[in-house]
Amino acid sequence: MNNSRILFIAILIFLFFSVLVLKLIDIQLIKADELNYFAKRQQTNTETIKAERGCVYDRNNVLLAYNRNDISFYVDLRMLSSGQKERLGKKFSQTFGKNKNHYLKRLKNTGKTICIEKKAPYEKAKKLFEYKMNGIFYREEPTRIYQYKSLASHILGYVNNEYTGVNGIAKTFEDELNGENGARLIEKNAVGEIISVSDEQTKNQIPGNDVYLTINRDYQAILEDELKVAVSSYSAESAVGIIMNPSNGEILALANLNDYDPNNYWKYGDFERKNRAITDVYEPGSTFKVFTLSALFDKEECIETETLNVENGKYKFRNAYVNDTHKFNKLTVKEIFEESSNIGVAKLVQRISDDTYYDYIRAFGFGTYTSVTLPGEVTGKLHKPADWSKITKVFMSFGYNISVTPLQLTTAFCAVLNGGMLYQPLIVKKIVDKNNNLLKEYSPIAVRRVISEKTSERMKKLLAGAVENGTGNLALLNKVTVGGKTGTSKVIVNGKYSKDSYFSTFIGFLPAEKPKLVCYVMINKPKGEYYGGKVSAPVFKKIVERIVELEPEKFLEYVNSSEEKNLLEENTFSDEQTSVITAEIEKLTDKLDERENILVTDKNLMPNLSGRTVKEAIAILNQLGLNYDLIGSGVVTNQSIKPGANIIKNRRCKIYCSDETINGTRIY
Repeated sequence: MNNSRILFIAILIFLFFSVLVLKLIDIQLIKADELNYFAKRQQTNTETIKAERGCVYDRNNVLLAYNRNDISFYVDLRMLSSGQKERLGKKFSQTFGKNKNHYLKRLKNTGKTICIEKKAPYEKAKKLFEYKMNGIFYREEPTRIYQYKSLASHILGYVNNEYTGVNGIAKTFEDELNGENGARLIEKNAVGEIISVSDEQTKNQIPGNDVYLTINRDYQAILEDELKVAVSSYSAESAVGIIMNPSNGEILALANLNDYDPNNYWKYGDFERKNRAITDVYEPGSTFKVFTLSALFDKEECIETETLNVENGKYKFRNAYVNDTHKFNKLTVKEIFEESSNIGVAKLVQRISDDTYYDYIRAFGFGTYTSVTLPGEVTGKLHKPADWSKITKVFMSFGYNISVTPLQLTTAFCAVLNGGMLYQPLIVKKIVDKNNNLLKEYSPIAVRRVISEKTSERMKKLLAGAVENGTGNLALLNKVTVGGKTGTSKVIVNGKYSKDSYFSTFIGFLPAEKPKLVCYVMINKPKGEYYGGKVSAPVFKKIVERIVELEPEKFLEYVNSSEEKNLLEENTFSDEQTSVITAEIEKLTDKLDERENILVTDKNLMPNLSGRTVKEAIAILNQLGLNYDLIGSGVVTNQSIKPGANIIKNRRCKIYCSDETINGTRIY
């Protein structure tokens, strides 16, 4: 009996070891290669090293968009017990300041791996780098930061969740900005911790290049500020503004209101994210008379002093009527332009053929792309003469039966002013790599000559008269001479002209003698007042007044009076004067009390507010007797009244503030 038991046990032991040996043979010999492959795949992994995206700057090296290296934390739920989840939730709550239940709720999710904290700031996240618990690991995940939030949002575009550029410069220059990702081979232990990195099999990332734009951050801020005020004041649906350099086509500012914050782009709809300055078209109304008169002057079909009968405000042409807002019996060509007479322009345009008129309009760039390096541009609508009706040319002469984009109109207007040369709109100045090596520089591109220099000079005088004597008189500046043209056109709704919705437009320039800036303003569907001369011309005036105040040295030569010139000269100094003033400012700022009771010992000179807190800056301005507008929060980065300028009581000073400072980069 005992022998039988011993035999049975021996047989069982033999069978067990036989199975064990067979299994070892299977593992070590038969399936060795296969199991080795799976082991390596489980323990080693190729990890992507995300390339650092290039930064975006304005023309003055002011940083507009950059990257922040955030950290995301992940948890393998299969490796955590209930007690570990409780401790983990408490630890994350203490680190990031969120309620512990927020994390515990995430840890109750089903699945293998979850993200417990997405894109945490590096300064907070690094506190957890040494925290050890099975199944928890982290990854660097960069976040695109737009320093000034909604400022220039339609120019900059944004970066989506896949870290790919969408809209604006972010999309057009995706390949330049994005760089080239790297990779590294890592080995993990059983709990998912990295235990080694293979240097031999590591490919370093190549950072993206930096893009420098033609825009001026200060101009952009001024343009957006005034458009916001206008939209609010007139309860308008939206607004578009563009500032350009007429001599070379550089875009100095471009804005669409309402706009969006690229940092939180998902909170906004398509309308807010769309760059309507290049994607939406409208009938330009009387602003188009600029191009009609340019063609007539260039063909020498009329002169400024010629008198026409403008039919007392109502003119029948074939089977249609042309009406004027103001009734006149007779007007000279100059007065026709100044009073924006549709009838006068309608009669004049009949002096040139359909083909000639079309050639000029097409040469100005209408009905085609401007080729600006921003995505989504449309061509507008300009039919060929063969498709015109008998009244098309007449109504086109004052801005109907043609559709244009705001950028097309602004670009063409620049050609009228600069001597007759059409330039391609320029939005990027240069591209450099991370070592500041110049990779590509963008120069102005002259597309074609449209009108003669003589015609351009005549049009500048005509446009100056339209402001001084005509419908654009509310754009008149006290300091610098300006010119421009108003426009009012009906909105098309369901294929018909609306009876109560209008586009109110003004496009102007300064100085009138030698244009340095062109500024376009279009208010969409203002309530109450709707004429371009009443709605948009005052907005233009506010914008350019602030620019003149910001950079008085550019316009000193063209001011209207010696009194105004002296006022502007207060903010303009030679290098020697600047050094003396700087020393005086340092003395003044040294005398500021370290406590909250700030003292100003010399109330005749404007101190440098840069680096001051908002509270300090306001206290100083109050003691100086200056009014102020506060833009932003944090510390002061810029001011509209330059340091060292003489103080004029009750003058208004704009102070620009920022919450963040980035070492080595100008952010103001």
